[in-house]
Amino acid sequence: MYQAFSIAETFGIQAPAKLTVEGFSDGNHPKIPVKRDYLFRREPLRDVLAFLSQTHGDGLYVTGPTGSGKTSLVTQIAARLNWPVDAVTCHGRLELNDLLGQFTLVNGNLQFVHGPLAQAVRDGHLLIVNEIDLMDPSELAGLNDVLEGQPLVIPQNGGEVIRPHPKFRLIATGNSAGGGDQSGVYQGVLRQNLAFLDRFRLIEIGYPEPELEDAVLAKTVPAIPAVIRDKMIHVANEVRKLFVGSEEGPGMLSVTMSTRGLIRWASLTVAFKGAPNALEYALDRALTLRAEPEQRLAIHRIAADVFGDDWRST
Repeated sequence: MYQAFSIAETFGIQAPAKLTVEGFSDGNHPKIPVKRDYLFRREPLRDVLAFLSQTHGDGLYVTGPTGSGKTSLVTQIAARLNWPVDAVTCHGRLELNDLLGQFTLVNGNLQFVHGPLAQAVRDGHLLIVNEIDLMDPSELAGLNDVLEGQPLVIPQNGGEVIRPHPKFRLIATGNSAGGGDQSGVYQGVLRQNLAFLDRFRLIEIGYPEPELEDAVLAKTVPAIPAVIRDKMIHVANEVRKLFVGSEEGPGMLSVTMSTRGLIRWASLTVAFKGAPNALEYALDRALTLRAEPEQRLAIHRIAADVFGDDWRST
């Protein structure tokens, strides 16, 4: 049922050959995420693997700016360990009962269908609660006992009791660390209950290093020359700095460029290579058409400064 996976071979990083992590032997479960090309960063990988190996009664809270790859990190780890995943994306109206399950008509009969939390607890899945800081803190308090390893009780199903599977794990992601949003960029983010947050260990995911993004672009969009890749990554990081802000003040942009957005920009540049200015044309469609006009102009000025003569000639 379980098997040991070599960390070096499984995740493509330098590690001692004898270093392993336990996962599932069955690779055919329908809830195992699809494995995609992915370059793992050593420190976040280490933190997630340590949590999956031994929770010590904690959940894992992964925080970081939008587009930094919080969810993809977890799902791609799960994909390589054959770990089934149940996932839910939070919003202001989500209730604990939605995670537990509800009665539904099945073949004409009223039947209780277990929700993602109940399934994950019962079957030993990894439950990913995305955007957890958008959910009402009073509803999230219902997870406290489960995080501590207590049985899950479902009152609406006749008081059903589900004892946690030893492989059940709960990972939350959020743009804030639970303390609310001070920047004003993330609308709807709520300050979370301190007693709830105390049940999580925390890791922060930033944007990838330029060398890593260069390797990703080279692999996914090989038609882009190295010099152009380098300048695209430079533009992306300048945009991110203006989005995140600094200790001196909040960010000046309401949009940012994720690695996904960077790949989109590169791919569209190749697709529109016949346009008068493929770089600018693709940047609009990859990112800036959803920005406010003055922000769009600012981002294009950044790009023009970084690319120089290439901005109009590429």
